[in-house]
Amino acid sequence: MTEAEFIARLRTLPLHPGAAGLVDDAATLTPGGETLVLSTDTMVEGVHFPADMAPADVAWRLIACALSDLAAKGAAPVGVLLNYPLRASVTHPASTPANAGAQSRAADGGVQPPKTSTSATGPRPSPGGSETENWDDAFLDGLAQVLTHYSAPLLGGDTVSIPPHAPRVLTITAIGNATHLPVAIRSGAKAGDALYVTGTIGAALLGFERPETQPNAYRRPVARIADGIALAPHASAMMDVSDGLLLDAQRMAAASNLSVRIALDAVPVPPELATDRLRAVTWGDDYQLLFALPSGATPLVAATRIGQFAPGQGLTLTDHGTPIPLPASLGYQHG
Repeated sequence: MTEAEFIARLRTLPLHPGAAGLVDDAATLTPGGETLVLSTDTMVEGVHFPADMAPADVAWRLIACALSDLAAKGAAPVGVLLNYPLRASVTHPASTPANAGAQSRAADGGVQPPKTSTSATGPRPSPGGSETENWDDAFLDGLAQVLTHYSAPLLGGDTVSIPPHAPRVLTITAIGNATHLPVAIRSGAKAGDALYVTGTIGAALLGFERPETQPNAYRRPVARIADGIALAPHASAMMDVSDGLLLDAQRMAAASNLSVRIALDAVPVPPELATDRLRAVTWGDDYQLLFALPSGATPLVAATRIGQFAPGQGLTLTDHGTPIPLPASLGYQHG
């Protein structure tokens, strides 16, 4: 089952009005007259970040990517909830036979030891050896850095034990306060609106493949909170670029029941990718803001006009005014 097929099935379930039909990357709640924005993200070791990535960078990337969804809604961070896996030891035997049996079953893929909550007491010390404990310590150092940087304090979460060689699966739930009503959505573009993007597209690709050129672009992306807050009162539609510029632009157009035309030559890319623009616009992980404005309006943040919406369906691509074929893949899709 593909991601799109799975989400289509989810839409047949009872949905809260704040879910907005599962079209956006975040939901809204209005307790006591206040509008909260909620988003959750999961990252899997070996899929969303390399196994040898510095733990502090993993923490930064996890939080910044989740907060980017709040930025796309024009929300200011309130706090986050963290689900964290504590990897079992391969060097330190358990102290009691009962615990040893539990860890052995977990390593064999059987029933895992009971989970614990971080809400009241914080994470328990890792049962792992020095390498695992060092990873956890470094992750917590990075977590402190990024939470402080974005003024997004920890609200709580959950911990779970995993087998020694299992990939780490990290989940973050970000909660923010909407700064403008109605909250920015991805489905509000109008025919004739111009399509803009902040920043540079393809920087994360360079940061991943050639980190010496863009040392932080992949490891420590920026959640554009201030830009999102500034744009929220004016943008017809807004979302962040996570899975690839072309794919996300197509998603915005589809959600708005429109077509979109993108000028490939207008997309701001690093000089190193000037001759490889298609890779830049399909790779993803840039976490820039993609937004629609009425034609003739001037964006209040630094951004580049890259296209326009029109009646119809689908995505068309041009290069210096000449239509060009779409690449086989528009971006990263799960499933």
